Formats: sequence, C-alpha cells, structure tokens
Amino acid sequence: MTESPTNIFKTARDLLFTHATDYGKAKKAFAWPQFREFNWALDWFDVIAENNDKPGLWIVEEDGSEKSRSFAELSSRSNQVANWLRGHDMKRGDRVLVMLGNQLELWETLLAIMKLGAIMIPASTLLQTEDLLDRIERGQVRHVIARGEDTQKFNGVPGNFTRIAVGPASGEWLDYVGAEGAATNFVPEGITKPSDALMLYFTSGTTGKPKLVEHTHVSYPVGHLSTMYWIGLHPGDIHCNISSPGWAKHAWSSVFAPWNAQATILVYNYERFSAPSLLDVLVRTKVTTFCAPPTVWRMLIQENLATWKVNLREAVSAGEPLNPEVIDQVQKSWKLTVRDGYGQTETTAQIGNTPGQPLKPGSMGRPLPGYEVELLDPVSGETSLEGEICLHLDERPLGLMTGYRDNAKGESGTASSGYYHTGDVASRDSDGYLTYIGRADDVFKASDYRISPFELESVLIEHPAVAEAAVVPSPDPVRGAVPKAYIGLAVGQTADQETAFSILQYARTHLAPFKRIRRIEFAELPKTISGKIRRVDLRTQENERHLGSSLSQERGPNEYWEEDFPDLKA
Repeated sequence: MTESPTNIFKTARDLLFTHATDYGKAKKAFAWPQFREFNWALDWFDVIAENNDKPGLWIVEEDGSEKSRSFAELSSRSNQVANWLRGHDMKRGDRVLVMLGNQLELWETLLAIMKLGAIMIPASTLLQTEDLLDRIERGQVRHVIARGEDTQKFNGVPGNFTRIAVGPASGEWLDYVGAEGAATNFVPEGITKPSDALMLYFTSGTTGKPKLVEHTHVSYPVGHLSTMYWIGLHPGDIHCNISSPGWAKHAWSSVFAPWNAQATILVYNYERFSAPSLLDVLVRTKVTTFCAPPTVWRMLIQENLATWKVNLREAVSAGEPLNPEVIDQVQKSWKLTVRDGYGQTETTAQIGNTPGQPLKPGSMGRPLPGYEVELLDPVSGETSLEGEICLHLDERPLGLMTGYRDNAKGESGTASSGYYHTGDVASRDSDGYLTYIGRADDVFKASDYRISPFELESVLIEHPAVAEAAVVPSPDPVRGAVPKAYIGLAVGQTADQETAFSILQYARTHLAPFKRIRRIEFAELPKTISGKIRRVDLRTQENERHLGSSLSQERGPNEYWEEDFPDLKA
C-alpha cells in the first residue's frame, strides 16, 4: 500500500523534532521526503486543521485590537475562497498577483490559491504603478487580488486580468466579500505534482532588476522544514515574525515554517514601527519563538530590554548578516542568544546556528539538515576554505528554486557549472562553521588587501552615534581604493565634524590598520522596497564623483576624510 503524502511529510518533520537539539544526528539522519503528489494546503494544512480549534493565526493590530482564527476556521474559510475564485475562472496554472497586507485575507487567499493549483505572485503593498506594470507583464498575471486602498495603483495598467478587491473599491473590481457565500467543502480538480509551480517571487533587486524566482509545491512548503529546524519551532509554539507580505521571508516564517510545526502564527500589524510597542506585544501574547531582521534587532537594543519580561525560548535573525553587537546586548538583557541564519529568496534556510549548539562569535552557523554547502574559489572554481557559497546540483536540495522564470541566462550560468551560485562569499573553519564575508560584488581591495564591508560595518554600528552603515570602495590615487562608510545616524545624533571624528577614532582603535575607515559620509542610505541597502548605488556614486585619471577630490555634502583630523591617533 502506498504511503499517504501526509504521512511522508510528517515522518520527515518528526525526525527533526526527535533531534531538535542534536545537530549532528539531525544532519546525518534527515533526508528530503519524496512525493508522487503533494498539495501542502490539502495534504497537510487541512489534515492538521480538522476539528482543530487551536489558534492558527493571531493578528494584533497597532491599536491593540485583535483577530484570531483557529486552524479549523482557516481550513473552512480557504475552501470558501477557493470555490469563489474558481467561480470567477481561476484555474490550475493561472498566475495570481496578491497585494495584501498582514490581514486575515492574505492567509485565506494563499491557502485557497494553493488548493486550486494556481500560482501566487506575492507583492508588497509599497509597490507603485511602475512596479506593477513590470510584474504584471513579466509575471503573465491572469488575476489580481489587492487591498481596496491600493486599487487606484492599477489604473492604466493594461492587461486582461481579473481584478478582486479586499475592501471598498469601485468600477470593474470584484468584492472579496462575495466569497462568504461560497460552499465550505472543496474538491480539487486532479492531483498536484511536486514539480507544479506554486509561487513566483520577484527578488528585492539589490544589484539590478528584480529576477523572477519560481518555487514549487514542495520546494517552499516542504523545503521550509530546514527553516523550522533552524528556528526551533514545536507544536503549540506562538511564533512571531517581523516581515512584510510580498517578500520571501514572510512565507518562510509567517506561513510555512510555523504551520509545518503546528504552531500559532502571531502577527503584529503596525503602520509605523515602534520598538516599545512590539516588546509590549511579545510580553502580553507570551510569544515563545521570535524572528526579526537585523534592522529590527538594532532598534530593539536601543531600548532597555531587561525591563520587558519576555517568554521567549528561541530568538533568530535572517535577511542580512547579524552584527555581533546585537547578539551581545540581547544576551545581557534576556539571557537568550539570538541565532543567525542564512538563506535567500531562491532557497529556504541553508545555514544556521541551531538550538542547543555552541555558537562562535560572528559565525552564521553550519549547513542545515538537507543542505550540503560548498565554498568555491571565484577564480579557480575549486573547493576552498573561503569562497562563494554554492549548492551542488547533483545533490539538489529540495528547498532550491526551480529557476529564474524570465531569465534563462541567469539560470544557465548556475546549471553549466554544476552548482547553484548564491553570489555570497563566506569562510569555513575547522569545525564546519561558516562566517559571512559579503556579497561577491561588495567585497573589494584597498592597497591590495581584500576588504569585507560587513566586517567593517559590524564595528561601526557598535558606536553609539551609528544606527546603520554601508561600506564601499572610494577611488584613491595612491591606494587604488579606500574604505568609505556611508552612515545613518542614531536618533538625536548630529552630522557634524565632532561626530565624524568620534566615529573615525573608534574605527581606528577597533580595526586593523589596513581595514580602517578613511572616509565617512552622513547620508540616508538607498534601499530596496524590502529595506535592503543598495550598495551598488553607493559604489556607482563614488565612481562618478572620482572619474578621470586625476581622481577628483569631490566630496559629498556631509563627508569627512581622515586627513581632516590631524589629531587622529595612529
């Protein structure tokens, strides 16, 4: 008798629970489950939701009001939405752009689209008309589901696609409320193959035009078993993730990882971020596991964390490398270690510091169960102790994307080498721990020494005046290039000569001479919609300022060089 997809998935998941704090055994014993057919919404979520009145989703609004839905309610409601969408001609394989906030309808819609076998294109509510034109054209969108207040962004957007509004809208937009009258039982049309496309993500575009990443019905739902293991999730946990819909990290930690573990998803839905308000929510709702990007952690440690008596068992960070200063401050306040992890839109969590394992300062951990990571020298292409993080395609991890759907050139580059290339550089120590160095494009040479921007930025944000920093090469007639830091100041700090001197002095005493920051500029850092710093824009700006063989000495409006301060100590 063939084993059911539900049992195949559960067996793989439960093995990770068995070795939750024993990395070595989990890494050795775990293997990605294999399916003939699998639909996560039908074969997993609906199964664990049957007669299950425990909260599956709990949304806390900025004003303190709350909404909660049990697993059973979410299952029934998503059936209604799926039936209603089917009635409006949504079919298997159709591409659906979903532009919703952290609201109940987002999770109902995701489950419904999955049950139908359609393909979801998550979109941030921050996108504007120009972004939407690109996504609808390249994504070959057949249906759009958007908040009522965002529907005007689609005015003038050409295309023959169904328009569905959640909230008041006018004209040709269908009202999502209509789904309330649909049947609560759902019958799928045929089976879902593991290779069927499920999600298409536009990347954040830190170095160029966003790419369109395809994930299947197993690569993200099942692939996020690695993410579940890294976070340390267990049944009954209340898990809070700080992430905006439309980006992959939201699916990572606000959908698949917690529901794989049968945990409650706790969402704090705010318009304007407030560290004290978030901390109040963590305490009041008794959150047990918490995930936030480094930008949020950096804001949290500006508060006196010890005054908030949290109920956290696990705390993690992903999205960008976590600075050691954050880990130290949280440890002192909460006696809890924030564990770093690494992955991409193209993958699930690949590398991480896992529960119960020793941490090494600055390391992002070891390859997670189901992932074998190689570091390849960018010149020779050979395995090295320092090089680009790569995944061998002969041992393809389940959590790796199918490919870039509108960019065959980008995909062929990875396939021809036999590896998927992440574009990130790391080093590996004798115990297998990996330390992030930087994006391959961001690492540069100064006076023939290789510079890791992340290492220098980690030192800079330890200075009390610095909220965020981005280090790029600045052309120099003698050294070829010198490290320059663009600085975003902490609240209450002044962009003046005194502050510049203090930061440069601090960097000098905490960095080796060849790594020291020689120029700083106070500025607002350019970022993607998802909040990631676009260092490529800063590098371009530096090159344009210093064009020509004489290397212009032009400076920015709030720029200071070490030569301005004779009193700087060597």
